[in-house]
This record gives sequence, structure tokens and C-alpha cells, in this order.
Amino acid sequence: MKKIIIALLIILLLIISIETVVTKILPAIGIHTPFGISAGADKDEDLLRGKDAAADDDTAGRDEGDAAGKNISGSAEDMASTRGRESGRKDTGPIGVGAWESGNGPGENSREVGGFGAGDGAGVEDDASRESVGDVSLIDERGVTVAGRIRPPEGFERLKPESGSFGEFLQNLPLKPHGTRVRYYDGNVKPWDVHAAVIDLDVGERDLQQCADAVIRLRAEYLYSKGLYDQIHFNFTNGFNAEYKKWMEGYRIRVSGNDARWVKQKDRDTGYGCFREYLDMVFTYAGTLSLSEEMERIDLQELKPGDVFLKGGSPGHCVIVVDMAVDPERGEKVFIIAQSYMPAQDIHILKNPSKRDGDPWYPLDFGDELVTPEWTFTADQVYRFADDSNA
Repeated sequence: MKKIIIALLIILLLIISIETVVTKILPAIGIHTPFGISAGADKDEDLLRGKDAAADDDTAGRDEGDAAGKNISGSAEDMASTRGRESGRKDTGPIGVGAWESGNGPGENSREVGGFGAGDGAGVEDDASRESVGDVSLIDERGVTVAGRIRPPEGFERLKPESGSFGEFLQNLPLKPHGTRVRYYDGNVKPWDVHAAVIDLDVGERDLQQCADAVIRLRAEYLYSKGLYDQIHFNFTNGFNAEYKKWMEGYRIRVSGNDARWVKQKDRDTGYGCFREYLDMVFTYAGTLSLSEEMERIDLQELKPGDVFLKGGSPGHCVIVVDMAVDPERGEKVFIIAQSYMPAQDIHILKNPSKRDGDPWYPLDFGDELVTPEWTFTADQVYRFADDSNA
């Protein structure tokens, strides 16, 4: 009897040890768990991300690039991310909807530093570093945008969003060459094969642009490309409203403990580099929790491109709908989703793990749960930006 008890205790200890390694130790040292194991998918969602007290009275956006939020203590879910110090990269500008319709799109001859088409060679890899993705019947390898690369399933027609809308912007997102691997912000290749395509948009040089940040990035890039500066605003986890219109007027955000306030520091600047600095600041202090509180929950049947499947909290995760198609005879709809993850990485279009051919389309009538390669959402976890009236 004693031997049985001892054996059971040993088995129990082994189970606890394995769980600790998978959910805590491996993510903390940068090794990430594949399909379905989602511990730590979002950053620490404590008020103002639980930044170390050493960040008190530190001012974001200094000339020296020392942003509020340095000396981050973080948690295991935070992946020991030392957010705060600006990268100092000189971004030259984004590409708006339609800019690549002539065929001279990102991935062909637009290799700018920062913004769309910002691969500076990183997106074009040799054959040895590529992988075969997608069903050949659904993938046009020559396509350079979401709508140009991924064909609708047989019998379906791609939905046509309103001209100039967020939905049209997402359908026309530029893609890196077919077969490109997902890379982390530090240049390392993501080991898990979960993607059908990689969006041609810079990640930045620090561990900032994770899951919620990718949604924020795409929404902000759309509004910036339209000159809708007044609509670019995102909440920090403590509720502080970070408005881009104040940032471009030269104000910067000073963080002290769990408080944040605006401080006038610079001259007015509407350039793309200033915009990217603003986004890095937002990435530092926003997350799935703040997104869930500022977005509106919607019914799944109202889904359209630009909507977000979102679980707020720590851990939390989100993916954004970038395209949809409909079967005109049966009325059935399917959609494509994109994500970033931990650590910061290329925004990429996800495969549907329920299909073995790399098909990226998900049925709208998926049941109670939407199962993606790295997270499972419930059917009621669907959100929309409150001011998204023309997407």
C-alpha cells in the first residue's frame, strides 16, 4: 500500500512539474507552446501593466528615446519583456488602400524602413527557409494582398466592403512572398506552422507588438492613412485615453505609478515616425483588457471585416477578421483572421486547424467555440470598434 501511495505522489509531482515547465518556465525564456496551450498569450494586464515602481515620474518620448514604462518587472505572462526604450528607427511612411493596385505593391519594389512593405529584405527568404502553406486551389502565390493571394472557397464570393472603409483596407493589406515564415521581433523564426500568409508590415525592434497591439496597429494604420487623426485614440489599462491628436501636437505621456498625464515637450509633428512612436507608447500600456473595455460587443451574425474575436484579461488573446466571403445560394459565410502573438512577431493570417490542407477560411457557423491554432474563443467574444461606422 505504501508503494502505491509513493508511486501516486511521484506521478502527481511529475504532472505539476510538467505543467510548470509548459505554462511558466518555457514561455518565460522565449520558448512558446503550440496549438491550444495558451498560457501567457497576452501581456500582464495589471493596472498600467504592473510596471516597476522605478518607472515612476519617468516621461515617455524623450529626445533620448527613454519612454515611460522602462524597468519593467512583469510576470511570466509578460515574457520578461523590457518595454519602454524607443527603438529609434526612422520610419518613412505607410501605404494606404489602393497604393499597390497598379502592381507595384509591397513585396515587389517597396522596401521602406517602417510601415507596410518594411521588410528591408527580411520578408524575402531563400527557398530553404520557406515552407509550403495553403491549399493550391485557394492560394495564388503571385498575389500581393490578402484578397489577391487567398481565393474564396468554391461556390463562395468575396464580400465587397464599402469603398474607403476599414474592411477594404484589410482586404488590401500587403503580404510578404508566399512561403515566408513568421519571425519574431528579434529575427528568430517562429517554430509553429500556424499561418497561411504573412502581412508585410514591420514588427519593430522590441517586444511590443503582440496580440492586442496588432489589432491596434491595423486600426491605427487605417485611420492614419485616411488622415482621420481625431479618431486615433486607445485606452491604457488604467483607462487613460491616449489620443494621437495630442501626441502629434507635441504632448507626451508622463507615467507615475498608476497615473498618467500629458506633458508638452515637442513641436507639432504629423510624420509617420512620430506616429510609430505614439503606437509604441500605446503598445506599452494597452492590452486585451483595455481593448475589451473600449470596444463594443456584437452578435456573431453581424460579423464583418474589422471585427475582433477577443478575450480580455491575463492571459488573454485576440484575432481580427480581415476578409469574408458568402455563398450566395445558401447564404453561408466564411471569414479569415489574422493575429500577432507572444513574443512580438509578424502579423499573420491563420490556418484553420480543423482542416489539414492549410485552408485559412473559418465558417461563421462554427458552433459554440472558435478554435484557432493558438487560442479558443467562445461565440460571444466578438467585438467592434465603437467608431467603426464605415467599415
